Amino acid sequence: MASQAEFEKLAEDVKKVKTRPTDEELLELYGLYKQATVGDVNTERPGMLDFKGKAKWDAWNSRKEMSKDDAMSAYIALAKEVISKYGM
Repeated sequence: MASQAEFEKLAEDVKKVKTRPTDEELLELYGLYKQATVGDVNTERPGMLDFKGKAKWDAWNSRKEMSKDDAMSAYIALAKEVISKYGM
């Protein structure tokens, strides 16, 4: 089971990387974070002209039915990978 404290620390640390991660990595982190903290997507998909909002909603929705613990563990693994790849 993933540690809540480790999850929260990495959520803060990943924001401090030297180089901005790719959009794909950011969306993956976002989707896992939302699934770990909120659960399944609970909002309507944003409108046609909100490209960023739709991408974020889709990233979160792609994790549908993933347990919060599994999402937290996957987020921790990805955040560690991003931090080691881009440095702090």
